[in-house]
Amino acid sequence: MRSNKTKITEEMSVLSLLCSCLYSQPLPNTFGQFEDMEVKSLNKRASCQAFEVILKSPTEPSPERPQTLALPPQKKEPSLGELQRRLEAAEERRKSQEKQVLKQLAEKREREKEVLNKAQEVNNNYSKMTEEKLHHKMELNQENRMARLSALNDCLRNGKMEMGFFFFF
Repeated sequence: MRSNKTKITEEMSVLSLLCSCLYSQPLPNTFGQFEDMEVKSLNKRASCQAFEVILKSPTEPSPERPQTLALPPQKKEPSLGELQRRLEAAEERRKSQEKQVLKQLAEKREREKEVLNKAQEVNNNYSKMTEEKLHHKMELNQENRMARLSALNDCLRNGKMEMGFFFFF
């Protein structure tokens, strides 16, 4: 299997041979001409082929097509009034943007206050409920204690002391 480089070199040699057979006059080293470049063959080494690619300058007009350069429209200098109007419009945009940012910050702060107030309210409600439950339990314990003490006093007055009664205390 031959490499692509040797294959191309052989094809170029065959092409050169064909061209020399067809044209009796020797041609310049020009290998090919394209619209915007020219390729010349260089015979500097016997072992390989070299080519020189010459690009045509863009200012050089081509004979096949007319040279048309589209120039950008020239901008006129803005007047002082125009500059002043642009500056005022920019200032208005800046102020509008600043107001919008301040409004968003105020809304954010208001939302934070609402969240904090709600959290504080929930905390206060929880504290109140817990305190009420504690008072209720304390009242029940106090009532039960008083009921037991009064039952014990009744038993002591009557002289009836049962053994199981002491296990409740």
